[in-house]
Amino acid sequence: MKTRLTRRQYLKSAAATATAFWILPAGLARGYAANEKVNIGIIGAGGRGGANLKGVSGENIVALCDIDRNRLGAAARRFEKAHTYTDYRELLDKEKNLDAVVVSTPDHMHAPVSVRAMRQGLHCYCEKPLTHDVAEARLMTQIAAEKKLSTHMGTPSRGHEETVRAVEVIRSGALGQVTEAHFWTNRPIWPQGFERPRGEDPIPNHLDWNSWIGSAPMRPYKEKWPEGHPVYKLPPNQRRGGLVYHPFVWRGWWDFGTGALGDIAPHMWSPAYWGLELDAPESVEIVDVSGPTGEMFPAASILQFNFKTKTGQPVRIFWYDGGRKPSSELVGMKNVPDGGYLIVGTKATIGTGHKSPHNFQDVPKTLRRYGDMYSEWIAGIKESNPDRPSCPFSYAGPLTEAYLLGNIALKVGQKIEWDAKALRVTNCPEANQYVRREYRKGWEV
Repeated sequence: MKTRLTRRQYLKSAAATATAFWILPAGLARGYAANEKVNIGIIGAGGRGGANLKGVSGENIVALCDIDRNRLGAAARRFEKAHTYTDYRELLDKEKNLDAVVVSTPDHMHAPVSVRAMRQGLHCYCEKPLTHDVAEARLMTQIAAEKKLSTHMGTPSRGHEETVRAVEVIRSGALGQVTEAHFWTNRPIWPQGFERPRGEDPIPNHLDWNSWIGSAPMRPYKEKWPEGHPVYKLPPNQRRGGLVYHPFVWRGWWDFGTGALGDIAPHMWSPAYWGLELDAPESVEIVDVSGPTGEMFPAASILQFNFKTKTGQPVRIFWYDGGRKPSSELVGMKNVPDGGYLIVGTKATIGTGHKSPHNFQDVPKTLRRYGDMYSEWIAGIKESNPDRPSCPFSYAGPLTEAYLLGNIALKVGQKIEWDAKALRVTNCPEANQYVRREYRKGWEV
């Protein structure tokens, strides 16, 4: 009786036993022939998923999955040979020849999809924020390390020259002792700070609502906010046509998104977090908050994250969203822009309104420079090199744990003190329910 091998098993077997049959270019890991393309499943094909699909389109797109059949159909017209699904579980069960997945779902589904894929040995590109919950970030980091997978969280910023150069400047001591960092954003650019609208609308035929809800608690579908609701007084770019959940506006809902912090901190925090080699904050405080923090995130907030460096020096990271900004005196500009950052040291300050890291000409270049984030992730797969991508889960996981603690502080409305080793808030027992949420049956991690 003949035994059929999957594509991946065949490649590994051939590479291990027959150098004569495979000519591998220098640097490529065994298991991939010269110019061999990676078999990829796309989970989430619209929005950021469409951009990510474009980024890996040079590889072999085997399968496409999206809960919105309109978006799925648009992607399928470009990749006619790809199999299509609305439920990622079916995709992962049926597609036996996958090498990797690209996960571009709403935040609450990042871990359920990625963890299942990685446990099957699949390399993983996952959109930012890496996870919805703090505990999920720890789990994603652990599985990626155990399986020795090439992983990347969907932000190019850690690989940008400005970020890398800022880290070199910080570590050189040119700023003196860094005491604090400030990050502010124009987010949210979607509705936040409201109570859930009443009522229910018919689910559109093109939408798999059960799969969209996924691991979150089931709730009725609602297309738009009711007429006359305050949401329509928001600026047009934040109003988003009055949509309630899909597409994109899910970011403001606690059950599905991670708010402004989860949307932008993954992009912005690296100069300070990486540069100072931070781990988890000891505590997070609410400096200011506007709007209710029930099912949605507040309309605006200022948070203070209290860290200690490896040498025991205290460092504070301040986060501002919803129009909140640091003072013009601190930034050094009369009109503070809608987004920016500052790294404040005892000798100098870098960031928005201050000297660019590129002006520190005497600081040597000591860190690796990165290429395009998609090509680096693909190269990591082919080289069996988990360290190749610019933002692997080994870095993105601890970073995600750190900033998501801010959302827990917002949820309970008070300062939280954090025991990172135990994955536990020590001063507010009720906060621990948000460290690791309960999953809807059938959609567990």
